[in-house]
Amino acid sequence: MTKTNLLRAAVVIAAAAYFAYAQFATKHAGKQADVAAPIAADAKTFMLGTLEFKDCELAQKKSGATTHAFCAPFSVPENRDKPDARKLDLRLALIKSDAVAADRDLVVYLAGGPGQSAIDTWPQMAGALAPLRKHHHVLLLDQRGTGASNALTCKPDTEDGANADRFDAQNIRKATRDCLTTVSATADPRYYTTTDAVADLEAVRQALGAPMFDLVGVSYGTRMAQQYTVRHPAGVRSIVLDSVAPNELILGEDFAGNLETTLKAQFSLCTLTPACAKAFPDPYASLLRLRDALRAKPEIWTYRDPITFTAAEKRLNEYSLAGLVRMFAYTPETAALMPLSIAEGLHGNYTPLAGQSQLLTGDLADLSENGMQMSVICSEDADLLTPRPEDANALLGNVLIDAIRAQCEIWPHGIRAADFHAPLKTDKPVLVLEGELDPVTPPRYGEQVVKNLSNARLLVAKGQGHNVIGRGCLPKLVGEFVDKLEPKQLDAKCVDALGPMPPFVDFNGAAP
Repeated sequence: MTKTNLLRAAVVIAAAAYFAYAQFATKHAGKQADVAAPIAADAKTFMLGTLEFKDCELAQKKSGATTHAFCAPFSVPENRDKPDARKLDLRLALIKSDAVAADRDLVVYLAGGPGQSAIDTWPQMAGALAPLRKHHHVLLLDQRGTGASNALTCKPDTEDGANADRFDAQNIRKATRDCLTTVSATADPRYYTTTDAVADLEAVRQALGAPMFDLVGVSYGTRMAQQYTVRHPAGVRSIVLDSVAPNELILGEDFAGNLETTLKAQFSLCTLTPACAKAFPDPYASLLRLRDALRAKPEIWTYRDPITFTAAEKRLNEYSLAGLVRMFAYTPETAALMPLSIAEGLHGNYTPLAGQSQLLTGDLADLSENGMQMSVICSEDADLLTPRPEDANALLGNVLIDAIRAQCEIWPHGIRAADFHAPLKTDKPVLVLEGELDPVTPPRYGEQVVKNLSNARLLVAKGQGHNVIGRGCLPKLVGEFVDKLEPKQLDAKCVDALGPMPPFVDFNGAAP
């Protein structure tokens, strides 16, 4: 065969392969059969709409590893009513599909918080969204006020008030003023709300050539997904809501009650396990005894930092205990440690609690030092929050509500749309995922959302906590859902195989 004929044959084969792929994409994509132009495997740059993407490496925090991606510059006005004033450079990245020619609709990962960076948290989400990359590119946009999109970063409160043994509204107001002074040098916090971020996302979509989006929201990201769907339904092809916060929800109102319900359910796993019940007869009562002990006499405990192994001190009081237990309850792995860690504390050994607290504090530093949370909650929820008498004796009590109200006395408020807290109503395909033992967004939230939707399905992962999209077979089901757009036809029997982590009876693990 001559070189010319060989070239012609190669062109024919390539065309046939592309046509076959397009037919496959047409079939699996349900209502949308539009296939994007191929991006060469060795491409260093390409255009999507008016945006030029260039290859880049996304650094991973606390690691030397990087993630290969394609990045594009994108700027928006901070205040859309003054487009010639301050501009925000938003960090935008695209994780390329494994397909030669991906579907034109883009998967958009919406991170939690409020305050988390989609790009910084991508390494934790990559496995869960891997099935989606078979046919789709994944778009990552750091929401304004997070990550590298003009983050509203405050200096940590290192004064004595940070470890106060009683609720101190005056100290909270002072810390809020200090934070406001810091961020006001580069931002107007009134314009860092969910509504502003939704407008940014739509601006990105238009710049990309107006593809449809497959929205994947996690925790606070589910608020973003719902609000975007309400404002820009034409841009939405499908929606995945993992650990959903219903539009109607006032962030903070249920924190104490939800935690109490989840703790009792998680501790019941111990009382129903003979070896655990023998070692820890009543973990919930033990937790309250430990809280009362730390309320009466806070402890300053010396321990080895679990990351640096250097000697460190941590002040443990009723508030730090409540915060730590709340975070333990998020996942079955850490929930399994709670009865043992609480018992050790009652015996005077606070090292397990202090060490885990340090790990959690480090993991959440970006959130705790980010004023964007206040821009969202103060604008969208705070004026609707009221302390609940029935929560006064709960582990969290009303301290979070009181703290939010104190912060929002100082923090500037943006504008909340009149219909902001209206229930989501749409005929778009929606898949809702909940953890059975989620201490923040329990399954009843998913039930509340689904009842207003005509083409939706709720899957509850047994024994699981918050953020379940990466658990068991759920990544596969999410991939099938986005491909076929038929939530009610999913064969979800595999979800029933999930379950809780057996509680630890000692530091070697659960009973045999």
